[in-house]
Amino acid sequence: MKYNPNEIEAKWQKYWAENQTFAAKNNSEKPKHYVLDMFPYPSGAGLHVGHPLGYIASDVYSRFKRHQGFNVLHPMGYDSFGLPAEQYAIQTGQRPEDTTRVNIDGGVDKEGKQIAGYRKQLDKIGFSFDWAREVRTSNPDYYKHTQWIFIQLFNSWYCRKQGKAFDISELVTVFEESGNALVEAVCDDNVAIFTADEWNSYSADQKEKILLQYRLTYLAETEVNWCPGLGTVLANDEIVNGVSERGGFPVIRKKMTQWSMRISAYAERLLEGLNDIDWSESIKESQRNWIGKSVGALVTFNVKDHNEVIEVFTTRPDTIFGVTFMTLAPEHDLVAKITTPEQKAEVEAYIEKTAKRSERERMADVKTISGVFTGAYAEHPFTKEPIPVWIGDYVLAGYGTGAVMAVPCGDERDYAFANFFKGQKGMPEIKNIFANVDISEAAYGSKDNVEIANSDFLNGLNYKEGTKTAIAKLEEIGQGTGKTNYRLRDAVFSRQRYWGEPFPVYYVNGLPKMIESQHLPIILPEVEKYLPTEDGLPPLGNAAVWAWDTKQNKVVNTDLVDNVSVFPLELNTMPGWAGSSWYWMRYMDAHNENEFASKEALAYWENVDLYIGGSEHATGHLLYSRFWNKFLKDKGFAPTEEPFKKLINQGMILGTSAFVYRLEGTNIFVSKNKIGDQKVQPIHADVSMVNSSDELDVEKFKAWREDYADAEFILDDNGKYIVGREVEKMSKSKYNVVTPDDICAEYGADTLRLYEMFLGPLEQAKPWNTAGISGVFGFLKKLWRLYFDDNGLIVNNDEPTKDNLKSLHKTIKKVAEDIENFSFNTSVSQFMICVNELSSQNCHSRAILEPLAILVSPYAPHIAEELWSQLGHTTSISEVAFPVFEEKHLVETNKEYPVSFNGKMRFTIELPLDLTAAQIEEIVMKDERTQKHLDGRTPNKVIIVPGKIINLVG
Repeated sequence: MKYNPNEIEAKWQKYWAENQTFAAKNNSEKPKHYVLDMFPYPSGAGLHVGHPLGYIASDVYSRFKRHQGFNVLHPMGYDSFGLPAEQYAIQTGQRPEDTTRVNIDGGVDKEGKQIAGYRKQLDKIGFSFDWAREVRTSNPDYYKHTQWIFIQLFNSWYCRKQGKAFDISELVTVFEESGNALVEAVCDDNVAIFTADEWNSYSADQKEKILLQYRLTYLAETEVNWCPGLGTVLANDEIVNGVSERGGFPVIRKKMTQWSMRISAYAERLLEGLNDIDWSESIKESQRNWIGKSVGALVTFNVKDHNEVIEVFTTRPDTIFGVTFMTLAPEHDLVAKITTPEQKAEVEAYIEKTAKRSERERMADVKTISGVFTGAYAEHPFTKEPIPVWIGDYVLAGYGTGAVMAVPCGDERDYAFANFFKGQKGMPEIKNIFANVDISEAAYGSKDNVEIANSDFLNGLNYKEGTKTAIAKLEEIGQGTGKTNYRLRDAVFSRQRYWGEPFPVYYVNGLPKMIESQHLPIILPEVEKYLPTEDGLPPLGNAAVWAWDTKQNKVVNTDLVDNVSVFPLELNTMPGWAGSSWYWMRYMDAHNENEFASKEALAYWENVDLYIGGSEHATGHLLYSRFWNKFLKDKGFAPTEEPFKKLINQGMILGTSAFVYRLEGTNIFVSKNKIGDQKVQPIHADVSMVNSSDELDVEKFKAWREDYADAEFILDDNGKYIVGREVEKMSKSKYNVVTPDDICAEYGADTLRLYEMFLGPLEQAKPWNTAGISGVFGFLKKLWRLYFDDNGLIVNNDEPTKDNLKSLHKTIKKVAEDIENFSFNTSVSQFMICVNELSSQNCHSRAILEPLAILVSPYAPHIAEELWSQLGHTTSISEVAFPVFEEKHLVETNKEYPVSFNGKMRFTIELPLDLTAAQIEEIVMKDERTQKHLDGRTPNKVIIVPGKIINLVG
């Protein structure tokens, strides 16, 4: 009976689907365990073998936990909104919902492209997902709840004093009774103070404008990354080297009225929460850096000859007397107001140039020094000396106050800036305010061993004393205050795109109003084209039916807007991270039509026990998810403060690319080993045309592309064309993609699963090498032969030998420990060792092979199910108890001693380990092999160390 993986795998995948084998219960006597994968964006390209790595790891762990008696929730869905589907729609004229559906379910799109479909690809790999809970963020029955959460954020404010969010109605009550002077809230800067009487006298619109300054999601004019080529705002991580990641279009900084999320309110809680979760230190550090807590002072500098002030946050108020110049971000509101006429042209040219660089690019570029003097001067708060005001792109409008008090003697970047513009008008000599420190070559940036000098009342003080004294003096003269600052900025939540969640918002007198929850979802309208309108409005501006009728409570034709009962709807859509910021909760109760999840389901599952995904989400998705979870906890919905207890980032599986070498200026290709000194251009070739010996199928290559049809080839001495090889990221553009479908078809899904786990440690990057697959496939065939020969099942009821039990229990111990430690590669090695040992022991004992099938099941579930069934069981192996490790089977009771004569080993003898030296000597001396070797002689000395050596001397 031969091992036929395709037949076995199809059989068991059908069985699991029909019997809902992996359906989790929302109430169970078993302990719960929630294992989650970062859900994929379903592109038309489908999966390559790198994508399932994390899914296989989480599946091994999920299956193991079921064997341990847990009620396991292991769901899957699709992060199906986003820019790629919209761009494809623009290019091909297809509806994004149609292409997204085909990408998930498979089929042929309108372009005639055959799409494999994510769902079918995932099913072929044999995952134990609870597919009954599948979510798609672009489905209205999902995003109605995303819209609902947005409304909750809009109707909430954050109380600093109590450190949590409350309903906006509570804030209104405070305003009505006592105004806002004593309110400790996270809100916009420079909110005007008003009394209760003043509040009560305001019009409804005035009150709404004030409340927008406090709401957790609000409208504000914000600096954004605007991409004219795509007609939308981009997040920082969607920009590479100043251009859009998708399409390579230029990106500029631009001010736009946008929805924002007040994530900054949660900065301290986001920071503190990192102490309570089991994440890698590198991911935690990324989040700490992004949040960027710093303690210092907010200092106010008056601008000379202007009724304006420059606010600066500094962590070094002790260096206040070392301020040599000031630098504003080019986008700072004050720049246009204070720039002198003489400097105007130069400043405007610089601003235009800077607008073409993304914030990320500006932050990363520490080598380029650029800036322009505004011609204006600020006034030192203590000395009243004039301080020149510059603009420079190393200062960002969105970080701190968008202004820097430059102290070159204590900061390397300020030092480099001052030296670069040394001697120019508007750049004074660097002031040194550190005693016994030479700053002729570099700044002194340390806070240690500081003694302040040339600083009036701060002279002789150290960093700590100087900081405290400077803040007290600034507060005394009303030009500063102690402050804790965070780098974390409020998140822009608007996108000028079509394919995203519509906002549940309409506008009355230009002010936003929320659509009541019972009327959700507000569904994306049909549009003729997915580009912005001719007058620059977002794509929803093209919709013919996109207005809100407040009497009928429904979306109606846009031309019915009368601003009396029918009002315009929001034209922006939500960003890609909206739906992914709460999706793990939806899995808990995926079919609940009235709530995003019931209180009972949320209370049972609580949060995710294990989350596996890519490290590229270290700050974006993971930070936003934690923010939304904390907010929902404040509002009484989420049961826990943190969404993900343990997080593991899987490494990348890299592709092994193939290169052909074309002689420059020709269509002649030279085999790698024939290049010599010739100038060649390396070109990616499709790896499917190259065999394991790196030989190119020349005829396939010529037929691959029209421009290669007439190509000539210089072959090696064996008549072969040898390609070059290089390990790179696996991608379609490099033609090095290997699809899991091909591997499953040829070797089976169990082979793919085992091989991906065998490649190396989960968290490390590792190259794919298809040649290694055959070894793992051979292992599965060898495992099969322990149970079957050509005539059928050969498992017997023989008592297992001591060696059989030792091999099994070594494997039980190793596999259980490895899975708990996520060391999956060493588990696979142990399986191979165990099967080799049992094969050499000629073991076919049921007492050994039944538990072995369970051990293998998390990794190779199809073959394990088949073995379990063939052994006579009628239920799935998936919830059978994991074998229990028994130490006694690994305890050695005997020792194989080498018996030596004058130091040379002549034979071995197996003896019990509890024998004394005298007992060992008696047994050895009576052994006929000893007698034969001594040939009647008596040894001068017998050296015996129990458990180690036996040596007869003389």
